[in-house]
Order: sequence, then structure tokens, then C-alpha cells
Amino acid sequence: MYQYAAVLGHQPHISLAELAASVQGFVLESIECKQVALFSTEEPLDDNIIDVLGGIIMLAERITTADVSMDDIPKLMSGEVAKVKKKVTFGLRCYNVPRADIKTAYRKGKEEMKRQNRPCRYIGNDKKAAAVALLKDSEVITGKKGVEIFIVRKPHEFWIGKTIGIQDIDAYTHRDMEKPVRDTTVGLLPPKLAQIMLNFGGWIAREALPEEEKNKNAARKRKKKEIYTVLDPFCGTGVILMECLLRSWHVEASDSAGKAVTGTQKNLDWLRKEKKILKKDVSEKVSKHDATKPFSFKTLPDIVVTETSLGPNLSKKPTKADVKKLVKESEKLEEAFLMNAAATLPGVPLVCTWPFWRMGTENIRLEKIWAALEKAGYEAVLPEAIEPENPERPSLLYQRKDQFVGREIVLLRPVIQS
Repeated sequence: MYQYAAVLGHQPHISLAELAASVQGFVLESIECKQVALFSTEEPLDDNIIDVLGGIIMLAERITTADVSMDDIPKLMSGEVAKVKKKVTFGLRCYNVPRADIKTAYRKGKEEMKRQNRPCRYIGNDKKAAAVALLKDSEVITGKKGVEIFIVRKPHEFWIGKTIGIQDIDAYTHRDMEKPVRDTTVGLLPPKLAQIMLNFGGWIAREALPEEEKNKNAARKRKKKEIYTVLDPFCGTGVILMECLLRSWHVEASDSAGKAVTGTQKNLDWLRKEKKILKKDVSEKVSKHDATKPFSFKTLPDIVVTETSLGPNLSKKPTKADVKKLVKESEKLEEAFLMNAAATLPGVPLVCTWPFWRMGTENIRLEKIWAALEKAGYEAVLPEAIEPENPERPSLLYQRKDQFVGREIVLLRPVIQS
């Protein structure tokens, strides 16, 4: 078994669900400090998996399962930088470790390098680990110029690893802020959340396959990455579709608003130019279409991944009357879309968001839509390792403290009629 640690994002429950959906053979070992997931897998993680995990800030790989202590850190660190030429850069990222012990480990690490007559420097300190940008610039993640030792102090042992992946915040910011069309009149879907939804889409598409086909795909995936065709029928400005292109997934896009269709096309064209993504390699089709009206495809998409309408972007706390009206409108739209998808996209699983509204400490969610699910022939599911808040209505809530409208993420699998 291969063992890893993941630093979860600001919505830990969603980050954990994404891990369970994305990592085949995922086994959760424990959650430490509410933000670090320790897990194991049967196969090693892909080198670039961090680039498509929107909810994971950092990944570390375990380097020893021996019974070790903080006194062993300098020697372990020395072993990891044995092939580094010239000056060594090292850092420590610690959880549940006393500051005095971290400070001592830094000092002894430097002494160990001096004993070997190797020039070195360290990044971070006993108060705070190195910033993500510094990790990237110092080239310790690749191991080329050093290492960051990742330490979790558990009740009866130390989990010791090395950091192997970090989120590229600059890349997210660039494609979010620099794309030619941004519509601030509606809720802006973050690229990270789009990635998470696509990872849920990949999982639910795999789960929909017969067991024999799943096993074939698992073996194939080790040699070649999965490729899907994704339909987004509420495409907005194309955030989900941009993330599809970056992972070479083919896209079908539509929206009832001509402005959205035009904006999506401009953004996809911009991204293709930025990343040199050719249409002969990754196909796309963007058209104007009402998602409540029949779809017509010669070949059905593999999955639907979409941010349905969240309603108006609220700048102040809504009244109860406002929310009641918004709920009614949303229920009507969501049910019409589900019934249409069930009729004209038979057998295609869906990953979508429904709006909910924050009223003080209470979240007002859609209720009637759950009865509509059964009527349309869908069931809501989550990866096996994830415990839903409500087993009868499994979903994941995504919200930011400064916003009045949140997103309820649902993974909808067509029910196979016996």
C-alpha cells in the first residue's frame, strides 16, 4: 500500500469527497487537526494529480513507516536530499508538534548538513511553515534543490512524509481573472469548484459501468488517462468547460442566454490559444438551448456536469418572502430540467448544483426537488467513504461566509429499472 497525506481546502467535507472520488482504491486512515487526511492507495498517485484536485491544497507521500521521533528528522531529511547538487534547501511542515521541537529539528537539520560539509538554507520556521509560493520557487517539491519534510504527530506515532504537490494558485487566478468574459451579475463559479465537480463526474461515470468494464478501465487508466465527453447545459461563461479542455475532455455546451453562449465561446477560444489546445485533439460545441427543452444528440455525452441557475446574486440578506419566492422559482426550473434530462439523456449521470439561501444560522434548501428525483428516475449518491449529513438526501453544501447564496452539490445516478 502507498500512503499519503492531503491538506484539505476551506470546505474539508467536499475536499475529502473529492479525494474519495478521484483516487482509485482510496482508503481513509484518519483525519488530523481537522484539515489533514491520511490515506492509503493500492497504486501510486499520478505525479500531476494535484493539478486537477480543486479541493486539495497540498499532498505529501509517506517516506517511512518505522517507529521514529523528531530526533530522527535530520537523518531522514539527509537521505531525501542525497542527490541534490550544490546548496540544499529544506523545510518542515508540522501538525500537532510543539514549537520547541520544531525549532530544535530545524537547528539539528542544519547541523547535520554542516557535518556533511554541505551548504544549506531552510525555509519556514517554528512559527509557520513556508508559504506555498516559496515552496514552488525554491524547487523543493520536485526534489531538485531540496525537500520539505511533512510531519503529523499522532497519539502513538509520527507520520513522516515529504511534500510532493502543491496547488498552483497563480494558474487558478490567471484563468479566473484574465479570461476575456466574466459575468459578475450571477454567482461566479470558482475554477477549483469546477474541477471538484468534474472529478465527481468522472467517479459517477465509472460507477455507472458494469463491473467487468470498471476493471478494464482501471487497468487502462494506469496506462492512459480517462477521457469523457461532458455536457454543460447551463454553461454561463464556460468555467466548467475550460477545466474540461485542460484535461482533454470533450465538451458540449449550451445556455438559454445568447450572451452566455458568446461569452463561453470567447473564453474557450482564449484558453485554447493560451494552452495551445487544438480542436482536432479536444472537440467542442457551444450552442443556444433551453435546458428544459429536449436535447438531441447523435451520441449521448458521458456525463452532465453543470452549475444550474443560482438565481440573482444577492448583495444583502434576503427576507423570508424573498427566499420563499426564490425557492418556488428554483424548484420549478430544477424539476423541469431533471424531467427533460431523464427523457432525452437516458442513462447519463448528472453532477449539478442547486441553490440554497443562508438566513442567519439556518440554511433554506430546496425540498420538493427530492421527490422530483424519484419521479425522474434518479438517485443521489456519494463516494462510499463519505458519510452524508442526511442519508436520505445525500449532498454536499458549498458556501462562503460572505455570501447569502450557497451551492448544494448533488451526484445523480439514473436508477436502473429491473
